[in-house]
Amino acid sequence: MTTTPSKRAFATYRCAECGWTSMKWVGRCGECQAWGTVDAAGQPRVASVMPGPVSGPALPISSVAGETATTQATGVAELDRVLGGGIVPGAVLLLAGEPGVGKSTLLLEVAAQAARRGQKVLYVSGEESVAQVRMRAARTSAVEDTLYLAAEIDLSAAVAHVDAVQPDLLVIDSIQTLASRDIDGVAGGVTQVRAVTAALVRIAKERGLPTLLVGHVTKDGSIAGPRALEHIVDVVLQFEGERNGRLRMLRAVKNRFGPVDEIGCFDLSDDGIVEVADPTGLFVSRHPEAISGTCITVTLEGRRPLLAEVQSLVTPGNGQSPRRAVSGLDSSRLAMLLAVLDRRAGLKLTPHDIYASTVGGAVLRGPSSDLAVAVAIASAATNVPVPSNTVVIGEVGLAGELRQVPSCWQRLSEAARLGFTRAVIPRDHREKRTHRELDSLQVVECADLFRALAILNVVGEGSVRLPDDLRLG
Repeated sequence: MTTTPSKRAFATYRCAECGWTSMKWVGRCGECQAWGTVDAAGQPRVASVMPGPVSGPALPISSVAGETATTQATGVAELDRVLGGGIVPGAVLLLAGEPGVGKSTLLLEVAAQAARRGQKVLYVSGEESVAQVRMRAARTSAVEDTLYLAAEIDLSAAVAHVDAVQPDLLVIDSIQTLASRDIDGVAGGVTQVRAVTAALVRIAKERGLPTLLVGHVTKDGSIAGPRALEHIVDVVLQFEGERNGRLRMLRAVKNRFGPVDEIGCFDLSDDGIVEVADPTGLFVSRHPEAISGTCITVTLEGRRPLLAEVQSLVTPGNGQSPRRAVSGLDSSRLAMLLAVLDRRAGLKLTPHDIYASTVGGAVLRGPSSDLAVAVAIASAATNVPVPSNTVVIGEVGLAGELRQVPSCWQRLSEAARLGFTRAVIPRDHREKRTHRELDSLQVVECADLFRALAILNVVGEGSVRLPDDLRLG
């Protein structure tokens, strides 16, 4: 008697990131190589979809009232700058950052500011007890009568607090500590995080309740949990800062209601977190007299121009392999600039140890600081200081040419506002010079690196013949 072949078993495990399926559970996805994203999945089933009840009729877009989606100021100006004016009712914000960077302190300050305006705020903590949050609030002067605290790790209990308090602002610290009894898996797992976030988003949209979520990050800096978490929420904010420093940077990674090219600056201390409206002075060290090996440039963080100081030290090497050490700069870009200085400017730096760094923990990512790095290294090598009232902006190419940088006149306007009187930039900028502050700034345009070094007198006395009005010494 012939037997009918058994049906092939369905795959019972699925990756939450890419949808890869497996017959057995594995810790790492075989497709996208993500860890901890493979969870049990039901058997695939195809069913027809029948029409169901709707929440409301479809409306022409012109008849939808836009006033309900206007931003409301949080009382923290730097946060409002990043958000594009404030929080939209019903929006869900995810604030991620490394442990100890100040996420809870920032959101507690936002909650206190809302409470001072007479709003009800519910702060649900899954990591600290109510007494611990109260202690931190007392230290940061965030104790307000309309700020309600709750310590819960169960989603249904947190929703019960929302029903009881009826808050105008909800803060969850953190999303990885909440869990639902109806969902399998431990708190912080992929399934739990996705389900809890989806439930909170649904509550926020139905009630028009602005919700702030604290999110953990992995060791590589990405947000812990499924990638879908960032797609579910409306705004994703990244809170950054060095452990041994007080400066904190807030960036928008995703923002459905505003720009993603703004940054907010904060100062984290024992007394809480304070906004830094003008952080330029944090990245520049003022010297009583000009010192060789230093150069000032203007970087652009989002749409905010910030002055930054590049410092360099060139010393004779003691071995066959000279040392190259950088801090706040790209090491591969430094190697390229050293090759250009050697080939195009005649500075033989190969046998020397070279150190290059920024001041105040600033990180210069873009190529607009190339010229400043090259000038600082040349100044350190020749022991000729750059005039202290001069800023340098420009990208350096492999042929030694200087290339244009975006928003150059906006950068120069910030330098002029802070008292700098001279600037060296690439030639043939297409941007219009519209800022009135630039009337007090002498701008010198250069075509190549060698000419810029000669104008600044850092390539040695008499190395090139230039008109006196071009020499900035």
